[in-house]
Amino acid sequence: MDLATNGIRIHVSEKGHGERAIVFLHYWGGSSRTWRFVAEALSDAYRTIATDHRGWGQSEAPADGYTIADLADDAQGAIEALGLSRYVIVGHSMGGKVAQLLGARRLPGLEGLVLVAPSPPAPMLLSDEQRAVQLSAYDSRESVGWVVDNVLTGSPLAAERREQVIEDSLRGAPQAKAAWPNVAMREDITADVAAIDVPVLVIAGECDQVDRVETLQAELLPRIAGARLQILPGVGHLSPLEAPSVLAAAIRGFIGEVAS
Repeated sequence: MDLATNGIRIHVSEKGHGERAIVFLHYWGGSSRTWRFVAEALSDAYRTIATDHRGWGQSEAPADGYTIADLADDAQGAIEALGLSRYVIVGHSMGGKVAQLLGARRLPGLEGLVLVAPSPPAPMLLSDEQRAVQLSAYDSRESVGWVVDNVLTGSPLAAERREQVIEDSLRGAPQAKAAWPNVAMREDITADVAAIDVPVLVIAGECDQVDRVETLQAELLPRIAGARLQILPGVGHLSPLEAPSVLAAAIRGFIGEVAS
């Protein structure tokens, strides 16, 4: 399904039914497909909605407009277009930073945030060499495969899931690929996140090399009142594909708490 939001076309995948919805926001390099196993596990009780960020998956790829605020505006527009009245936002990595900004906006009907291996609200500072490596990470099947096997995962992905990651990463528009390392990663939303007033669960992979547990403990948790941390043993950065059933169970438990 495609929605017109914030002046562009955003693709949305929807499953399940229920009075409460879960809105999923994917990582840099992913798509709504990143969430398919998690969404399937939760669609028995919830309406699950996963978006493709602009420039990724099947969404439109405008020439510019890839700041965290732009991505948040797209997601907010989708939420409004779908008429969601009670929902939880689940954001992964880059999508986790977008989710933080949405939480800070105190949207009507928002009941909680689940931040999965989220990028912290403070700028991530890379050397020029590190930034160059990141900018070339999604250039070819070989480069994506290397990143998947050596950086993004704590254990090998099944062949089908690994292939999905490669396809999604290569499919991203050049301007979307470049925007995260060059622009959005450098953005500082620390002042914004102090306004978050809903329950927040942070889920981190024990073996995450991208957004490490200790980084989240230092840079994220102290900035969001009441946020709590759950660590997934043996899991890397791609928990939606590495451990979807464990992640789905954690999300279900959190929603059960905020709904009680």
